[in-house]
Amino acid sequence: MIIADTGFWLALASPSDTHHHRALRVYRLLTEPLVTTWPVVTETCHLLLARRGVESQRRFLAGYSRGAFELFSLADKHMPRIVELIDEYADLPMDLADASLVILAESLGHGRILSTDCRDFHTYRWKRRKPFENLLFGASLTP
Repeated sequence: MIIADTGFWLALASPSDTHHHRALRVYRLLTEPLVTTWPVVTETCHLLLARRGVESQRRFLAGYSRGAFELFSLADKHMPRIVELIDEYADLPMDLADASLVILAESLGHGRILSTDCRDFHTYRWKRRKPFENLLFGASLTP
């Protein structure tokens, strides 16, 4: 499974986005399912609605209902680690959506991600020391 961040979803949905063509090309090459979290879905819906309108948000959610991606379930047990991550990366700062993706990477045992946020996902570490591998910018799509 490949982790998908908000920026990736926004780039796919918006032909005027700087990363649209790259995101579309990578999406078409995927051979593994995508996975994300509810905080990312919430952030994506908020930004799609604000930037692209209700129909864009509806298409994104309809894609989920058709199986375009899976959702990782955050649990109460994850909250202490989320707070720890937000404290650790306060200088960026880290938001809930990004913290949830670190939790997801730790659960999956890999940090293969699609994100337009190069700065933050270059800085973040899952399992406290392992870097993310951003597949949107040159990393291999094979596991």
